[in-house]
Amino acid sequence: MFHYKRSLVALGAFKDLCSLFPMGSSVLNEIADEIKEYQVTKGTLHFPIDKPMPVALVKKIVKLRVAQNESRKRR
Repeated sequence: MFHYKRSLVALGAFKDLCSLFPMGSSVLNEIADEIKEYQVTKGTLHFPIDKPMPVALVKKIVKLRVAQNESRKRR
């Protein structure tokens, strides 16, 4: 889990895939066209274990999450 002002993203490694959890589905909905080739489940983006994770896509997701966290007020 990575944090910036609040939860940012999390990573998970499993037997057959790696998962990126952007802590909400709004980012995935925003970039739906860019992630069509990947398996997406409720708020989670899955990558095949036998290929490197797409660095540019991961960076984009993290930047979008940082922007979301910047725009939210602390409770």
